[in-house]
Amino acid sequence: MNFIKYRWISFIVSGFFLIAAIVSLILFGLKPAIDFTGGSLLEVTLSKAVDSEKLYQTLSKESVALSQVQQTSQGSYIVRFMGGEENKKLILDKIAKDYDEVKMVRFESVGPTFGRELLRKAIAALILTVFGILAYVTWRFGNLEFGVFAVLAMIHDNLILLGSFALLGHFFGVSVDALFITAALTTLSASVHDTVITFDYVRKQSHHFSHQKNIEAVANKALNDTVVRNVNNSWTIIFMLTAVLLMGGETVKWFAAALLIGSILGTYSSTFLAVPLLVTWENIRRRREK
Repeated sequence: MNFIKYRWISFIVSGFFLIAAIVSLILFGLKPAIDFTGGSLLEVTLSKAVDSEKLYQTLSKESVALSQVQQTSQGSYIVRFMGGEENKKLILDKIAKDYDEVKMVRFESVGPTFGRELLRKAIAALILTVFGILAYVTWRFGNLEFGVFAVLAMIHDNLILLGSFALLGHFFGVSVDALFITAALTTLSASVHDTVITFDYVRKQSHHFSHQKNIEAVANKALNDTVVRNVNNSWTIIFMLTAVLLMGGETVKWFAAALLIGSILGTYSSTFLAVPLLVTWENIRRRREK
């Protein structure tokens, strides 16, 4: 298949999703979990089912700053609020008064100082990872262009991942926590892994990519030699993550969703974005030198 010939299709598709992701981030932003803002999470089960919105309205009458009330797939309720033990007691007492029997499943509390520190470390980790991968790929292939386009593909994947969760946060109340940062870092790894393998096939066919006369043929052969392997590897991960997403508990549901989106994007960008961008840039550079 001539991937390079039809690369403009992938550029249009990527551009559409990138614009949608950026607009979503600007309009809605990400909904931070208590890991970053500070606060508490209380999960309870009730003796009878109740609408989560009704439960939110009931609890909002108390002097507690509620963030969210969410019903899980197992039938329990997750209540996110500001404060700690004292507010937990108020919420449990109110639920027990209005809905009879209540059972606490778990309780987590994070201070605002720790939350801000965790956010700074998460951002620093993402930045260091990007620059570390740029330096490694550049050194590995002895060419800055390879490093730049590998990193651009990674940034493409993570921007769309962030935009997806901006939409999920706006429409479904999904918040980003420390597990989401783990998923974002894993997406960087998955993206660059397939890209490096494809780049390596390009290098094996040409001692020096920029000295090849027909760079499109070299790149296209590398893509055809690696696409089946990359897709097959991704399917094994996708099947596993889909199972976790559908059958896992509420605590890992959105973590699995982030990894699933990242895995799909990583496989897509290594074949349809990183190498085509490299070829396009090389063509532009050659035209300028003439």
